[in-house]
Formats: sequence, structure tokens, C-alpha cells
Amino acid sequence: MSDTEPLGIGLVGHAFMGAAHSQAWRTVGRVFDPPLVPRMSVLCGRDADSTAAAARRLGWASVETDWRKLIASEDVDLVDICTPGDTHSEIAIAALEAGKHVLCEKPLANSVSSAEAMAEAALRANERGVRSMVGFNYRRVPALALARRLVLAGRIGTVRHVRAQYLQDFIVDPDSPMMWRLDRERAGSGALGDIGTHIVDLAQFVTAEHITGVSGLTSTFVPERPLGDGSGRYGTVTVDDAAAFLARFSGGALATFEASRFATGRKNAMRLEINGSAGSLTFDFESMNELSFHDHGEDASTAGFRRILVTEPEHPYLHAWWPPGHGLGYEHTFTHQVRDLLESVGNDEAPAPSFADGLAVQRVLDAVEHSSANNSVWTEVPDHRAVP
Repeated sequence: MSDTEPLGIGLVGHAFMGAAHSQAWRTVGRVFDPPLVPRMSVLCGRDADSTAAAARRLGWASVETDWRKLIASEDVDLVDICTPGDTHSEIAIAALEAGKHVLCEKPLANSVSSAEAMAEAALRANERGVRSMVGFNYRRVPALALARRLVLAGRIGTVRHVRAQYLQDFIVDPDSPMMWRLDRERAGSGALGDIGTHIVDLAQFVTAEHITGVSGLTSTFVPERPLGDGSGRYGTVTVDDAAAFLARFSGGALATFEASRFATGRKNAMRLEINGSAGSLTFDFESMNELSFHDHGEDASTAGFRRILVTEPEHPYLHAWWPPGHGLGYEHTFTHQVRDLLESVGNDEAPAPSFADGLAVQRVLDAVEHSSANNSVWTEVPDHRAVP
């Protein structure tokens, strides 16, 4: 493709994630200077009327109610998948086999076998220049990208401890109705796969290491919920409400992970702390423009954690935005995500995180569930990125 040729985007799904991705596609060319210009060609949803209304609101040129027709459209060069996890594999593999680039929301799939099939298809497609990426948007938080930069530069030395939490409270109320996220057939798992997947990926991304084994626990605190259809009937919750696990990293570090949608008072507390032989880093998404850094080599009389306000043009992604001191928000992570994808596609390079990276996370989630089902037995995680 030439630098001036547009890249036609087809988006499948227009709810929460679909809206976030639409914002990114609308914004990226106005902030950054990617080698390809995204054209918001087709939006796909199950209901024609609601999809048409969403297309008008979000800025899409046309609509479809069949994702197969979206993939077949000559106006679509890249398929963006923002649907529940049970549909990811079929849509992504079909798009890749049709020669369309793919961006797929996390978690990559609902099972290891489906994730393996997707990674295999992505590997074959990559050999033909067809690119794919899984949407772990929190990698694109400038403060977390800076944390990885500091770790890779050796600023905290050898990684010894990793502590990761993702805490929410949006289903604490037992009268909150059933939704697809509480159905294992559609969601794959609960807090573990919905938000735990983010901290697994982030911990591996920032440390540049991978998880080799886990011991886990999961719990479902509210086993039944009202269907919300006025019938008075209840449905069975088939996923976890919370998960916690110990882990070992490839470099020897000890780690603790916690994911809960029942942490009363916590709205989006995604936290990461890494302790190394020469220093430490801490991050909390509820203060997403800040990173705390401790240099253990400083004089003990004045040493301690110091706050870095991550708004300088030298920080990752910040050169394109506002003057120093002006913070970014949640939606900017998606703009950074599609910017990086456009750079990779335009420069004929493999994007990251790849489907193999998504498979690696899926294998960790599977090991946690296996461990929890077997009295928290220590469970090895298979080769972190090997594709069958």
C-alpha cells in the first residue's frame, strides 16, 4: 500500500468496546501521522436498526448484520472484533483466511484450543503479509510503557517480586441482572478472563518475562441472578466473581495476582508493583498519568518513592498530545493501540501484542482454573508462546 492509500476498517460490535474502538479510529489520524489513513467503512451488529443508529452516532459509513458480508466487503481491509469471546475465533480465522488484517479484543478466546487455532491462523497469515493483533489496550498507557522502558534499561535491576491487582465492584449488588459476562458459554470465565487477563499481560509485558507456573483460587459469591426480563426468574452464574493466584516468573520472581468484580468501592483499580534488586515501580490506573519510582541506589537518608507525572513529550505517545502537565484518559489507550497497529501494517511489520501473546495469556488463565479446580495444586504453564 502507498502512504496515501486509505485502510478500510470493518468493526464487528458496537457496544462498550465498539464505541471505544470507534473513538480511536476517528481520532488517530487527527493526532498522529500514521502511514495509512483509516476509513471507517462498515459497522456490523445483529440488529439492523440499532446498528444503523450506532453507525450514525459513531461515524461509520455503512452497516451489515452479517459479519461474513463485512469480511467479504471490498471496502474492508482490516476487521476489528469487539464481540463476546465465544465468537472471536470464527470471525478472526475467517478474516485472516480472506486476507484481511485483524484486531481482536481480549481475551483472545474462551479456551486454549480456540486461542491455539487463532494463533495458528495468524502465523500462516503473517507469512502472506496479513497482520493481526490482540487488543490489550493497557499496554498503551504512557506510564506503563514508561515502566517497561525503565525495566528494560535495568533501572530496577533483577525483578524479584510482582504484585498485580484489578479490582472493580460493578456487580456487588446481588440484584444486578444476568448478563453475557456472567455466562461461561459466552464469556469463557468471569473476573479472571475479563480483567485478570489485563494484569497477566501487563505483568509479562512490563517485566519482559513470562509466567511459568501458578497456584490459584476462584470464587462465585452470587450463584444466581435475576434474568431482568420481568419474569421474576433467575439464571445461574457460571463464571467466577473473583480470582487470586500465586505465580512464578521465568526470571525467578515471585508474584501475586488478584482480580475481583466484588471489591466494594473500587471502580477501576488496576495496580502493578514490581520490586527489583535496584529499585521498584508502582502504578494505579485510577491515577493513570502517574508512575512511582524508587531508586534503591540513592542515599538512604533521602531515598524513597517519587512521583513521575507522565505527561512530558519524551514519554511514550505524549509528543502528539497536549503541553506538559496535561493528562490523558482511558480512551487515549485505544487511540495509541490503533496508531501502533497502523504503523505495523503500513510498514509491513508484525504488530504486538500478537495472537501468540494472547495465547500465552490464555494458557495462564487455563492453568489458574485447573489449579483452582484441583485444590490449588501447583500447575505449570506450557511454553508461553509456542504455537502448535
